[in-house]
Amino acid sequence: VVGGEVAQPNSWPWQISLQYKSGSSYYHTCGGTLIRRGWVMTAAHCVDSQMTWRVVLGDHHLNSNEGKEQIMTVSNVYIHSGWNSNNIAGGYDIALLRLSTEASLNSAVQLAALPPSGQILPNNNPCYITGWGRTQTGGSPSNSLKQAWLPSVDHQTCSSSSWWGSTVKTSMVCAGGGFNSGCHGDSGGPLNCQVNGQYYVHGVTSFVSSSGCNVNRKPTVFTRVSAYISWLNGVRPV
Repeated sequence: VVGGEVAQPNSWPWQISLQYKSGSSYYHTCGGTLIRRGWVMTAAHCVDSQMTWRVVLGDHHLNSNEGKEQIMTVSNVYIHSGWNSNNIAGGYDIALLRLSTEASLNSAVQLAALPPSGQILPNNNPCYITGWGRTQTGGSPSNSLKQAWLPSVDHQTCSSSSWWGSTVKTSMVCAGGGFNSGCHGDSGGPLNCQVNGQYYVHGVTSFVSSSGCNVNRKPTVFTRVSAYISWLNGVRPV
């Protein structure tokens, strides 16, 4: 996350760290959202290579154990059939991970609320991006979970020629466009948007500009969760 600040520990209790195994160690690569006790939603581009994955719930400092973490292996990866790894702007950047064990819910680990199918945010809706990604373009990831104020940008604005143009589809949601942004390592994590006083996960962090993470009029682009509710329910029996 570029800009913003370090979050209060466990204040986004549905945020998870997705980690891959290399040698005998695991390394953070993406974020994700706990949507059921045994299911995590993330980005397809995070999991479209063959790796051994694990999910850490209830985490804050990646490199230290604070006693609230729950570590789960991933038993199955379900990538949307529309996803094409050669064309991230094509959309469908969404995947579900089946956890090997169900999470225990407590103050540090909670399920995210998802929006109703088809719901579109108005321009400038209050949202926060959260993640352990890089804190500047080409920089280092954050050891502590960060959050940044990232108001939504409506599709008409985001798809205009001086913004993202036709790269952005209606199945995506844009947020930011100023100093604050997502960056590498935030992918797959949530865009947490406030609607009627409650936070709902409206986006799955998908991509930023190739010119940099926080480029003016190139807001962070997310998979729009409300476009995929029926897909999520189809993969994951209610």
